[in-house]
Amino acid sequence: MMLGNATVSASKPSPLSVALSESENDNILVIVRLKGGNDGLNMVVPVYDYDTYANLRPTIKHLPNNLMPLNADFALPDYMSNLQSIWSEGQMKIVHGVGYPEQNLSHFRSSDIWASTADTYVEPTGWWGRYFEDLYPDFIVNPPDIPPAIQIGSIGNLVFDGSDTNYAFSVANPDQLVTVAQNGSLHDVLNLPDCVYGDKLLFMRSTTNTTFTYAQVIHDAYISSTNSVTYEDEQLANQLAIVARMIKGGLGTKVYMVTLGSFDTHADQVDRQRILLEDLATAMKAFYDDLADAGMQDKVLSMTISEFGRRPYENGSNGTDHGAASPVMLFGPGLNGSGFVNDHPDISVWDANDNLIPTTDFRDVYTSVLTDWFCLDPSVLDIILLNETYDHLDLGLACDTLSTPDFGDVTRLVHAPTYRNNQTFIELKMPVTAHVDIKLYDILGKEIGTVANEVLFPGQHVFDVRSAIKSRLSFGQYIYRISMGGQHYSKSLILK
Repeated sequence: MMLGNATVSASKPSPLSVALSESENDNILVIVRLKGGNDGLNMVVPVYDYDTYANLRPTIKHLPNNLMPLNADFALPDYMSNLQSIWSEGQMKIVHGVGYPEQNLSHFRSSDIWASTADTYVEPTGWWGRYFEDLYPDFIVNPPDIPPAIQIGSIGNLVFDGSDTNYAFSVANPDQLVTVAQNGSLHDVLNLPDCVYGDKLLFMRSTTNTTFTYAQVIHDAYISSTNSVTYEDEQLANQLAIVARMIKGGLGTKVYMVTLGSFDTHADQVDRQRILLEDLATAMKAFYDDLADAGMQDKVLSMTISEFGRRPYENGSNGTDHGAASPVMLFGPGLNGSGFVNDHPDISVWDANDNLIPTTDFRDVYTSVLTDWFCLDPSVLDIILLNETYDHLDLGLACDTLSTPDFGDVTRLVHAPTYRNNQTFIELKMPVTAHVDIKLYDILGKEIGTVANEVLFPGQHVFDVRSAIKSRLSFGQYIYRISMGGQHYSKSLILK
């Protein structure tokens, strides 16, 4: 079709934006990060092979009379008894032996692997970061009205990192989030001394407050709701109490990540793990009771993750060292029944590093949550899981949409700044023929000029930013925005 000698064509919107817009559920995922490497054998005890378990752990084992059976084969320590009602009500699944091949025993590297899904090379983006990058391709210039994700206590974890930004509202601890939620900002800018020091403090606090883009909507959701149950004053409980108010207040955020740790129990494991797992059990019970009071428990799925498990045998310090496979727990009425998923690792058979051999790939869990909880078409998962295919697990989840959308062939606009010979370029790969407008902005959003405004055909295209703008530009950070077929895509770049 030709208009004024220019080709006009329609381009497909992001398949992930279609996926979410056509999904008829309001489902929410809460990721509970057990930071430090949780010892799965002392959390879910294989009583079917208790003698082997006890011989491997003569001083840190749980005694039979201190266990709470879930069935004839597995039990939890009795201090996690708050999960008994969740289990008996059919709202809990345990996935056995979760890990990945050739476990990396570094906290940092293994955490990155769980966050990025790439275990054979270093991938700088996270699985949820890639999701939101396709869902909100113009995030830097035009972010959505609500935070896509909220992350508490896992600063530095790249699960929400895209190629250009982090898509989570992130705070280091729950106290910071409470301050933002109660006041709509992090720092007081009114009660300051009338002096030079006060002026400088005002500037710094005001600047910091402006970085909390979603402070007001978080404040509105928090103020409009209350916790209807009493939470213990513990690490995880405090975080889940805030998350419950966000959800009940109608914030609309799809993914939350909370953090409990440290599970790095090289020594004194019995007491240290007990404190943490008691918090997990008590907080999870309170969280779902709180949601149930508002009739919202059916919309929330919770999932534990940990960078690795621990060795099957104890060390010489009444603890365990870095290991491999460990269970993943899932909570929520959407699971449609309690039970175990996949086989438990044979605790008598270890790999070359004396670790349990995983029976479930952690990305199998991700795949199943994305397809059965968020109702994403399997073709869309290629974008999120780096074009790898993983097994689907029967977690009991079921999409409540009327139909699963058919996306056909998934196409994306791939674009990025590149740098060579002290020059800055914008490169993009066109999936279709379309009219493309590329504009450059400074970091404050002021338009600097047009890099390109023309019809581009399918294939690779490269634009030299300085040559295209044809005016003097300072060194530093800028933003470019691509407009095509009613869609907008933005990223930052550095002019050299």
